[in-house]
Amino acid sequence: MSIRVRRVYASPEPQDGVRVLVDRLWPRGLSKDAARVDEWPKGLTPSTELRRWYHADERSYEEFAERYEAELAAPEAAELVEHVRELARKGDVTLLTASKSPEQSHAAVLARLLEA
Repeated sequence: MSIRVRRVYASPEPQDGVRVLVDRLWPRGLSKDAARVDEWPKGLTPSTELRRWYHADERSYEEFAERYEAELAAPEAAELVEHVRELARKGDVTLLTASKSPEQSHAAVLARLLEA
């Protein structure tokens, strides 16, 4: 099982496997053909409230991660987490985000949760 986190703007690579966009909004300026996204489960994204809270005043990434994990425990999101985990059991999965710092984003939180 291999789960990677990459910027959606980076060119697709053969080792990406299933490419899963984990942002609520489509990345600005990127065509669907160029993105080569296989799945886009919007229910895996942080709520609008949590996203706004995190970006408001340099909030704690650790607290954001805890709040996001709590959101992912909700039934609908938990089903989607399990779906992506099942994809990862079958092969490589790349979580795609437009975030400028993927290592400090919701995608990194999700990747850690999926690998647990």
